[in-house]
Amino acid sequence: QVQLVESGGGLVQAGGSLRLSCAASGSIFSIGAMGWYRQAPGKQRDMVAIITVGGSTNYADSVKGRFTISRDNAKNTLALQMNSLKPEDTGVYYCNTWVGGITPRSYWGQGTQVTVSS
Repeated sequence: QVQLVESGGGLVQAGGSLRLSCAASGSIFSIGAMGWYRQAPGKQRDMVAIITVGGSTNYADSVKGRFTISRDNAKNTLALQMNSLKPEDTGVYYCNTWVGGITPRSYWGQGTQVTVSS
């Protein structure tokens, strides 16, 4: 059993910044890649940014240069620094992590709402 707890969402004006965080706890013995996913109103859940255990990152084209994903393996935490926010960044942001085991699987956080006003 793995639990992901997210925080940092809220309402911000266009051009502003927010920092999301995610803390993993529970039966974690082997953590793999972690990432942030976003579900905008009326759309599917899409990848925003991912980061491997070694620190390699990948970003959706729409957030490149504005968002920065990071992780602290010692603390089992994940963060997303979001700068120069745009109204189209609005949505529910979900934390995700892969956990090793007999059958590796991913876990999802509860999601945190980010609303960017114009």
